Amino acid sequence: MINAVELTLHRGVKQLIEGSSFTIHPNHKVGLVGANGCGKSSLFSALLGKLQPDAGELTLPSTWKIATVKQETPALEVSAIEYVIDGDVEFRALEQQLELARQDENGTLEATLINQIDAIGGYSLPARAGELLHGLGFLQEQLTLPVKDFSGGWRMRLNLAQALISRADLMLLDEPTNHLDLDAVIWLQRWLKRYSGTLVLISHDRDFLDDVVGQILHIERQKAKLYAGNYTAFERQRAEHLAQQDVQYQKQQKEVAHLTAFVDRFRAKASKAKQAQSRLKRLQKLPELAPAHVDTPFSFGFEKPDYMPYPLLSMEQANCGYDTATPILTSANLSLVPGSRIGLLGRNGAGKSTLIKSLAGDIALLTGQRYQAQELRIGYFSQHQLEQLHMPSSAVEHILRAKPEMTDLQARNFLGRFGFSGDQALGQVATMSGGEKARLVLALIVLEKPQLLLMDEPTNHLDLEMRQALVLALQDFEGAIILIAHDRYLLESCVDEFYLVADGKVSEFNGDIDDYQKWLNDDKKTQTTQQKNSENQSSGPDKKQQRKQQAELRQQAAPLKKQAQKYEQQIQVWQQQLDEVEATLADNDIYSADNKEKLTQLLKQQSQLSQDIESAEMEWLTLEEEIEAIMNP
Repeated sequence: MINAVELTLHRGVKQLIEGSSFTIHPNHKVGLVGANGCGKSSLFSALLGKLQPDAGELTLPSTWKIATVKQETPALEVSAIEYVIDGDVEFRALEQQLELARQDENGTLEATLINQIDAIGGYSLPARAGELLHGLGFLQEQLTLPVKDFSGGWRMRLNLAQALISRADLMLLDEPTNHLDLDAVIWLQRWLKRYSGTLVLISHDRDFLDDVVGQILHIERQKAKLYAGNYTAFERQRAEHLAQQDVQYQKQQKEVAHLTAFVDRFRAKASKAKQAQSRLKRLQKLPELAPAHVDTPFSFGFEKPDYMPYPLLSMEQANCGYDTATPILTSANLSLVPGSRIGLLGRNGAGKSTLIKSLAGDIALLTGQRYQAQELRIGYFSQHQLEQLHMPSSAVEHILRAKPEMTDLQARNFLGRFGFSGDQALGQVATMSGGEKARLVLALIVLEKPQLLLMDEPTNHLDLEMRQALVLALQDFEGAIILIAHDRYLLESCVDEFYLVADGKVSEFNGDIDDYQKWLNDDKKTQTTQQKNSENQSSGPDKKQQRKQQAELRQQAAPLKKQAQKYEQQIQVWQQQLDEVEATLADNDIYSADNKEKLTQLLKQQSQLSQDIESAEMEWLTLEEEIEAIMNP
């Protein structure tokens, strides 16, 4: 287990964590949350042994293998799938030893190494690596491409896949969803729920945390405190704690005021000096209580526009893209009126960002019409907007450039609503973090009083408090919103209707995020079927002969399908049992001395179920591959 006793961590002169104690038990999944700069990444560094505690202790088993996501990837010639397999360091070491044994013709050692590779599931690694890469959005033809061919965001996905395949005892993931689209986020949620090791996860996606973790480690005001339950449960407990703290603080303040008044009034009176001294000592012994405080500096909203045209913006029979010969979207129709709140769904690369850019006027339509109200102001947020900030300028200079009539003090007060306090508003944009740049872009958008918001992944660099502030601001916004996001909570809180961007078309989607997840699964099956049909048609066999061959193949594959179905059903039963065990383990009462025997039994059961599920999944995967090989010889 991970055990912190009176842990203190500093970065230079900045105090991050002071005298905090907590315990993370094996196989637990913990969300690490707190404002940007509170010490989350420093705690990861301490767990990895890169940062030594300034006081106290932070211990974990020396035998544990730790996996984390690399932050940089060199331009390698190795293929994507081989790069991911490199994440299993033990397998690669055994593989090298096996090659040497074969060169030396050492049959005994060779047999031993083959058994060791088999024992760690080494021979199923290519299949597992392919599954990970498909889940993270890679196409089949991309698996053999060299790492150097991929962009920075896709290389980060490769690094994530490499960490996931590592069979680690402890996995440390820092914002793993930042470079993912909604499809990949949904897949990663399912994968992490099945992960049987200990997980510590930094994330600003509350729905992701709710679905994956069973405990929250919260860092606030230099204290790290562990809460039972997911993020929603943590928020409830924290609210209750703050309410109790406020009552205690207010009560103490009354007592302090009373004692201070008595001391000040009678200190100089000889007849009352003894009582005054007694009250002074009592005053000094009072515990130091802080006022209840929610650590959020953000309190902004979108101002009501001076004029609200109707309609705001429309697009008719529009072909969108960059090349007339190969448009990305065809015959797109969309009408935006005040109150429209649309979320765009669709696979990565389907054209969601292209649609946003076309609506914003960033790229001209290839064909069709775009109508914009004469006095329309568009608030457009994208990663491109962050890059367009003037790097040598400060946040204040950006505001004054946009609104010259503002005074310096007014600009600084305005920026304070977005978390820019003191000298932060005067520093160069070039020195800002991604979150600070994103907040500055939002501030500039609010300043313009837009009637239409086009937002492409606005939360990528924002922490939980700023995300919540954005949700509240969007909910009160009176104009129209089009939103692309991988944050389910943001989508479900701010969107009234969804549009699906798929197969070059834009269409209304009648359903919610859960329905979209089902659509993804069904669409994948449809694509696989179409691919098989295409391959069969291209081979051009006689239809009667083809039906006969298919019947023979189905008959040959039937026993395997039956066996695979049994594994699938058994996995569902075991997964349900595992969920029940982990729900019990999330309760702090189970760790009391009275429940020691029950805890041991539950941990053993959890470990066994996780191993059974993993083993059964591998068997199921092998059977599916055999069925695939039979049905598609």
